[in-house]
Amino acid sequence: METRDGDRPPDPAPGHSHAPAPGPVRDLVGDPGQDRGPGPEQVRGQDRGSEPQHIDFRSGTFHGPVAGKVIVNGCSPPVPSALSALPAAPAGFAGREAELAVLLDGLRPPDASAPADPPVMWAVTGLGGIGKTALALRAAHLARKRGWFTGGTLFLDLAGYDDTPVTPAHAVTSLLHALGVGGIQLPADEIDQYTLYRNVYRSRLAGLADRGERVLLLLDNVCDPSQLLPLLPGSDLHRVLFTSRESHDSLPARELPLEPMSPGDSAALVARALRLRDPDDDRPLREASSVDELTGLCGHLPLALQIAAALLRRRRPRRPVASLVEELRTCADRTDALSSRGVDQYGRTLALAPVFEVSLRRLAPDRARALCLLAQVPCVDYGTDTAAVVTGLDESAVLDVLDDLASAHLVTGERLADDLPERWRIHDLVRDYAAARAAGDPRLAAAGRESRARTRRHFHALAADADRRLQVRTHDPLPRTLADQAAALAWFDTERANLVAAPQWPTEDDADFCVGIALHLAEYLRWRRYFEDWVTVSRTARDIAHRLRDRSAEATVCNNLGGALLRAQRPDEALEPLDRAARLYHLIEDAAGEGRAWNNLGLAQRRSGRVEQSLANHLRARDRFRATGYASHEGRAWHNCGLALAAADRHPEAAAAFEQACALHRTTDHVLYGDSLNSLGCALHRSGRTAEALTALRGSVRIREKYDNWYATGQTWNNLALALRTAGLHDEAATARERAAEACARAGITAEIYGHHE
Repeated sequence: METRDGDRPPDPAPGHSHAPAPGPVRDLVGDPGQDRGPGPEQVRGQDRGSEPQHIDFRSGTFHGPVAGKVIVNGCSPPVPSALSALPAAPAGFAGREAELAVLLDGLRPPDASAPADPPVMWAVTGLGGIGKTALALRAAHLARKRGWFTGGTLFLDLAGYDDTPVTPAHAVTSLLHALGVGGIQLPADEIDQYTLYRNVYRSRLAGLADRGERVLLLLDNVCDPSQLLPLLPGSDLHRVLFTSRESHDSLPARELPLEPMSPGDSAALVARALRLRDPDDDRPLREASSVDELTGLCGHLPLALQIAAALLRRRRPRRPVASLVEELRTCADRTDALSSRGVDQYGRTLALAPVFEVSLRRLAPDRARALCLLAQVPCVDYGTDTAAVVTGLDESAVLDVLDDLASAHLVTGERLADDLPERWRIHDLVRDYAAARAAGDPRLAAAGRESRARTRRHFHALAADADRRLQVRTHDPLPRTLADQAAALAWFDTERANLVAAPQWPTEDDADFCVGIALHLAEYLRWRRYFEDWVTVSRTARDIAHRLRDRSAEATVCNNLGGALLRAQRPDEALEPLDRAARLYHLIEDAAGEGRAWNNLGLAQRRSGRVEQSLANHLRARDRFRATGYASHEGRAWHNCGLALAAADRHPEAAAAFEQACALHRTTDHVLYGDSLNSLGCALHRSGRTAEALTALRGSVRIREKYDNWYATGQTWNNLALALRTAGLHDEAATARERAAEACARAGITAEIYGHHE
């Protein structure tokens, strides 16, 4: 099983944790058949067993420097060198094929194709519990089996995240013993002892390099470069592989940062863990969907997956995977729930919270506070501007904070595209832990509530600006913060998940925000065809508006909800909210709103097969808009009358209605003019007026290509291809079909779409 890094494995025996004994090096395995350099008698210059010469210089007078030499105690038994001092390979290892390939490529012996200056040091970094130690051990065992390190493969846990990390002096002496050098007579001074050991250690590695014998030094849990520097070999023939929860930018190391596992690899890890215990355990097959959900709740973090597998193994008879899924889904803090009795194969406890506790404890107080504030504002990800709002810092200061948190692998920075600003994410389980910690601190909890309120105001203001820009169809003045329509769409695209989720954030009853964000998202979600998101935010807003007895807001939200359900192909569900919207608008004497509701209700009725009722309501909407002087809305009502007539196969009458719509839209709304030209072309084509249809459709496609609505553009190109084929213009029809496919691909759809745009 892929295992986590973090807690230091227990010492193998009392008295072996400090110099001069090997200390943290575990299970040193000697190879007496190999020549490992000069023995003790060669260092002393005399036969084994003879007594060393001692001369008393205490009463002497000296002129100039006096040089001494290292003397090895001839009575010490020979110390075996370590061909392999690696812990056992991780059982049930799964996934990480790409990362393993990169690591092995860096460890393999150099050849003619290797770079001139290959990296000596490799760093596997990442969040605690991400599987760094498991990957490093897997790579080290494979490299040893392939004979890449004939000088030895050594392992040392520096315990950097324990209360008592291994000191450089202890680390050097431990590795020296592993390399087969022992029994050195030490100076009395501790600093001189360390200097002597370090020099002998480096000399030993240099001797191996001279003989072409490569050594792999695997150092686990490095918390600070000072732990590492005294252990570095002087030859670029050897390799150093270390793991750390932090990125150490000062070191010339090639970094391999680890992300959570893929869903498929996560499921494979759980399945292997269960079958290691019982080969007949068929739960991964019987409950495949529950296993997938379980791995998601574990954040695809190897330590969390290992704990979940242990929890599933613990209960008899076999515990259903779905029961653990339900526990994790409903618990207040998953990091607290993900804890199991016992230890893993390296003697480390199976608990997630202590691993995160150590990482947070290492942060500076202001960094830890910023992380807890971000965790309490549950965005999917954060722009730097949003992170500044959450933390109350300016953007320059928050960038420094985010860089430090990213260096500790507690947040992840990514750029979705070269022309887009960086985004920041917190792993779900880190968020759970930090939010639970904040909830236990009254000051942090209060600061979190203020952060959520500030962030909602921030989102509300920017969404209002973006929405205004999307509503602009002609050359109206630009809004104050978003330069153009493309920028508005790009902002909505980036923040969509956060805007949809924000009304569901905990506890605070921010009714104005919940209703307002639903209204400002409506046009964008319709434009991008995110209909289920539109339904979600509209339902939430409707309930709040109804509770507040705000008839105007409720009417608007009901109208949007009906429109969203209609476009989500759920017309029967759309009837009730649209009917209520029309009645509410009538009660508050909003004729334009009432007309919009009748229009949408007519669309739903036509989709439900009630064509005559549909036509009647569109005519009612037309009359409301005509009375109020809303020419653009009247044009839309005429357009919808045409749709109802086309559904009744009354295509000449439909064409006349679309012509009325075009006449009104031509000077009032360029986008709707393109829509009505498309439908006019369809009706003319069905009426046998192909030449006129081609003119209308070509005009529509010219307009639609100017706007970032590729679904509509693909639809019109397809309609044009049909009309061109009818006209016998087959080459042009093929070209139109190709253009339709390109536009649909940009819209993210593969089906061929034809007909009217609603």
